[in-house]
Amino acid sequence: MNAIVEGLLNMSPALAFTLVACLVFAEDAVFVGFVIPGETAAVLGGVISSRGEVPLWGMAAVVVAAAIAGDTVGYEVGKHVGPGLLDFRLMKRRRRGLAKAQAFLRKRGGSAVFLGRFVAFFRAVMPALAGASRMPYPRFLVFNAAGGLVWGTGFVLLGFFAGNSYDAVAKVAGRDITAVVVLLGVLGLVIWHLRRDRREPEQAVDRKSPDGPASS
Repeated sequence: MNAIVEGLLNMSPALAFTLVACLVFAEDAVFVGFVIPGETAAVLGGVISSRGEVPLWGMAAVVVAAAIAGDTVGYEVGKHVGPGLLDFRLMKRRRRGLAKAQAFLRKRGGSAVFLGRFVAFFRAVMPALAGASRMPYPRFLVFNAAGGLVWGTGFVLLGFFAGNSYDAVAKVAGRDITAVVVLLGVLGLVIWHLRRDRREPEQAVDRKSPDGPASS
């Protein structure tokens, strides 16, 4: 990993653009995220921009576009492979994490696509799971694009302002953002259960009440 980092920071701007885009794209398209978290590449892109070698807006645009495109490819992989995706050797080793991701997707739908962008494991598998579950692509694209925009811009800016402290920023940001997303997910489930429990008595009362007011 250190060799990759040093290589990225010392190569030509054009090649840096290309490699950062490839790492972000491949994270979800071919599950490279199991090995190299995409936020590391995004933060490094920001660091490169902070050195004045490439424009900040250009790096952010490349990272966002690569994130959205990578998720789209992951979605298509899941759509065409379907449930057989879970039989891949790479997936079998991560059954527990996949079960959590599937449960999160069932309960949150499109929101899971957006929030999953900020958790390393979910980011790598959520697009494929969304495709396998036959989520309509326009709906997927809306949440995918929103997540890619916020995530890509945010991590590139973190790298830009962190400068050479990229390693600490990537690790701390990835851990803290994961904690925030998990907390949001838990709060969402609590609210959902409270609303469901509140609706059930109301529905029971409605079923027992007469169809209309009594005539005089």
